[in-house]
Amino acid sequence: MTDKPALLVLEDGTDFEGVAFGAIGETVGEAVFNTGMTGYQETLTDPSYHKQVVIATAPQIGNTGWNDEDDESSRIWVAGYVVRDPSPRPSNWRSKRSLEDELRAQGIVGIAGIDTRELTRHLRDQGAMRVGVSSLQTTKAALLAKVLESPSMAGANLIGDVTTKQPYVVPPKGERRLTVAAIDLGMKANTPRLMAARGMEVHVLPAASSFEDIAALQPDGVFFSNGPGDPATADDIMALIQQALNAGYPVFGICLGHQVFARALGLGTYKLRFGHHGINQPVKDLTTGRVAITAHNHGFAVAADGDMTSSFGQARVSHVCLNDDVVEGLELTRDGKLAGFSVQYHPEAAAGPHDAEHLFDRFADLMGEARHA
Repeated sequence: MTDKPALLVLEDGTDFEGVAFGAIGETVGEAVFNTGMTGYQETLTDPSYHKQVVIATAPQIGNTGWNDEDDESSRIWVAGYVVRDPSPRPSNWRSKRSLEDELRAQGIVGIAGIDTRELTRHLRDQGAMRVGVSSLQTTKAALLAKVLESPSMAGANLIGDVTTKQPYVVPPKGERRLTVAAIDLGMKANTPRLMAARGMEVHVLPAASSFEDIAALQPDGVFFSNGPGDPATADDIMALIQQALNAGYPVFGICLGHQVFARALGLGTYKLRFGHHGINQPVKDLTTGRVAITAHNHGFAVAADGDMTSSFGQARVSHVCLNDDVVEGLELTRDGKLAGFSVQYHPEAAAGPHDAEHLFDRFADLMGEARHA
């Protein structure tokens, strides 16, 4: 870390002075705080954070350096990174280089040495907002002007930026039991890995794929991944989910996939005040009463309350967040049988707790039952 001055300015004019961390430059995005105590490498490479400047609430970041195994995609996706106290000497047997070295190599602008607790409390009070970070010679007024000119996350369609450009296959571990068409809206690498571990041959498809592309695979089910942006803009994905449901394919959606699944059932979505970003969110399963600690990254949520009827069957809220009662899961039944389900959180975690990993088993069971129906 250098002693080069850096500046952070929120769209309401609040500013913080610190030092440059990572690449020297200037960036803007939506300010979000992440409450994870660990897992910064997986967070930074999660495509769901595209166009967001991430604030780490953990006071010291970078202790374990950067390795070549834990990336969740091919690159760092965050627009910027804000930390309080970067570790000067990473220490981990898998570490290949420091966090700051990787940020510099990938051109990610950051700021360190600021009171991230004060910044987080401000965002909790005032709500998520646009932010600028600069380690160039600039003024607060000039950086604020650039922040105010930048687009809002509301109305942003970012799926095309992060989806795979070409289809690819993740082969099953051992014998192939099931075939899954996985629509990549910003998928993390651990998702197809966990499905493959359950005997699924996972065909990862670009978000622009047609229903004919899906049907050509003769899959046992269709999966819709996490991703960035406003679900209200994902009309093509919503139509694809509806086509899959009409064709009788079991459907499973997570995060952005959950939100668009809800829209396909006729429900709405809305922007949260400051969202859920971290790996310690308590979620209650309304069927069993069990509570899971789960990984989240979302600034939008589903507007639903109780049971509802859709053109595809009966839908109900299956999970809620115990912090704020946000809808965390939906189930769709047709003729008394489960036809599809979704969760707002990340069952693949990476990083995060493994409490929700069983949902991939549930998807496998659903596809198996549909195959033998």
